[in-house]
Amino acid sequence: MTSRMRSEIAEQPAALRATLDALLPRVDEVRALGERTRQLLFIARGTSDNAAVYGRYLIESRAGRLSALAAPSIATTYRRKLDLDGVLAVAISQSGRTEEIVETLAWARDCGAKTVGVTNGGPDSPLAQAADLALCTLAGEEKAVPATKTYTTQLAALAVLALGLGAEVDEKDLQRVPDAVERLIDQPGDLDAVVEGLADKHGAVVSARGLAFSTALETALKLKEACYLHAMGLSYADLLHGPIAVVDAETPALLLAAENSPTLPGTVALAERVVAAGAPAFTIGGGAALAAAGTAALNGPDLPEWVAPMGLIVPGQLLTEALARRLGVDPDAPRGLNKVTQTD
Repeated sequence: MTSRMRSEIAEQPAALRATLDALLPRVDEVRALGERTRQLLFIARGTSDNAAVYGRYLIESRAGRLSALAAPSIATTYRRKLDLDGVLAVAISQSGRTEEIVETLAWARDCGAKTVGVTNGGPDSPLAQAADLALCTLAGEEKAVPATKTYTTQLAALAVLALGLGAEVDEKDLQRVPDAVERLIDQPGDLDAVVEGLADKHGAVVSARGLAFSTALETALKLKEACYLHAMGLSYADLLHGPIAVVDAETPALLLAAENSPTLPGTVALAERVVAAGAPAFTIGGGAALAAAGTAALNGPDLPEWVAPMGLIVPGQLLTEALARRLGVDPDAPRGLNKVTQTD
């Protein structure tokens, strides 16, 4: 039987097209709100926090604005007021109903920030209602607990945000994303080999750098929540500062890069080092250079680096779903998890 997760992975091209059709006409609204700000603060948890990492790298590298990830406990637990004048606070929540995220966005507004909400929960969701500007994605209902189409459409919304904030990119690249995702779903690469390479392992290191770092974090999260694999998501710069000691024949590396990224040479060198040490190095993206350096390869998207994370995550999603079934785990309903998580 086809899992709900697998069906929802297949729905991503349509979800991305619908989201982009709805949000690209709103670039001027983003621009008008952003003109009154100078830096960004991203507010999120879980998968949405990984989307926020993409947003941070994208805004800093392409729009030249300082960005940071919020610590919601400053608002909800410590209840400390900060001076957020000149800040654009961007809260991200798939459901738009996570109370901590809604409360933190309201706190940011009270501290002087302009506010944006990114949600699949629709304009009537608490998060959309709390924001000065709501960017509502059109992924449709997502029934599997592991987020797939809601995550990629969040990235699309953040790419639209970047356009409105003056990112030095070509909007046409964004319009190519749905077709690139469709191709990856049809041709993910050597999926069976990577599944078998991880099937008897208890842990793995998932690593990338720059704009692809968000994808490493999200892939590691998916492997943890749906396959119960002890997967560590790390920047490869941080990996080289000590944690690489855990990589061995029983703890493989999963390495990701966009084909045209300035981080690609370092990722290739890391794959070569891992293999030389006798450990498997599975790869996602990075073209022929990264594939040749690793043990088995999943394909990446034919997209510029700034939009590549919307495609790079797809082989990781397919890997997670296939590995879960290989391990006898229901990928739609991992133990101990609900679709909406509330935190204090």
